[in-house]
Amino acid sequence: MGSMPPRKLVRHLVWLESFTAAVEAGSIESAAEHLGVARSVVSEHIRALEMALADGATLLERGPGRRLQLTARGERLFAGTQTPLHQLDMKRLRDLASAEPVVRLGLNPTLSLSLLGKVAQNAAATGLKLVLSFGGPHELTRQVQTRQLDLALDFTPLPPHEGVESESLLRMSFVVLAGPGSALATSSSARRTLHVRDLAGQPFVDWLRDDPYGGANSARFAEHGVAVQEVARVESFLLLYELLRAFRACAITPDLRPMHPFPDDIHAWPLKEEEPQAVEVVALWPSGSLSPGAASVLDGLRQRV
Repeated sequence: MGSMPPRKLVRHLVWLESFTAAVEAGSIESAAEHLGVARSVVSEHIRALEMALADGATLLERGPGRRLQLTARGERLFAGTQTPLHQLDMKRLRDLASAEPVVRLGLNPTLSLSLLGKVAQNAAATGLKLVLSFGGPHELTRQVQTRQLDLALDFTPLPPHEGVESESLLRMSFVVLAGPGSALATSSSARRTLHVRDLAGQPFVDWLRDDPYGGANSARFAEHGVAVQEVARVESFLLLYELLRAFRACAITPDLRPMHPFPDDIHAWPLKEEEPQAVEVVALWPSGSLSPGAASVLDGLRQRV
């Protein structure tokens, strides 16, 4: 039986292989030697990549001592290509090598509700192109580690995050929320704060079991010997309010009000705890690689929150 033919890379990935080899080796000659091809082949591949992605603009130029160095556009392309090959389609590569600054921003869904409007206004005002995606903490952290995202916004606690820098933007305490017409809203409307014990027997909307807040709520109830009637479970504020209304239920959540008001018909009380807990909004980016566009978004966020 004959051996399998070698798997052929998509054309733009062949060009990319020559480009990254030239960057890493420091010269066309060394890259050609490393790849086992003629020098002219590596040059042709790099030129083809420049034509396809950057309208012919150079991605590599001769620096001191004739060693190759990256242009600003080449720098962005090279940083963004340190990621699994199957994720590098032509559209993504064009974004990386484009003259206009592009920021690939990943958001926790709840934070999109609170922060996206302001981020988008700042980006539009400064000519930044935004490429947006949602994700949970594990997904967002992994995408920052593999440089698929320039910046991500999430809540603590974070999974282990080697190769990722982070900055806390805001610290939030916890509150109790209740839907209109709920027994809790009726009986406690005049109260200034509520305790976990006040939720005994109430219809309750929790966070998904593996969500850190869901775990925190379970611990709170266990510690105080409180049982609630769980009517639903969610993963984001995007889903929470409608459930509080429909089930006339309550929930324990981070206090988003420093960023975004709760709906007018949702009742809110600070949660009184013996050892008050808090959660932080954090920005994440690849270590040593905060792009100018991402830095601009981050500056806007610092002022916003």
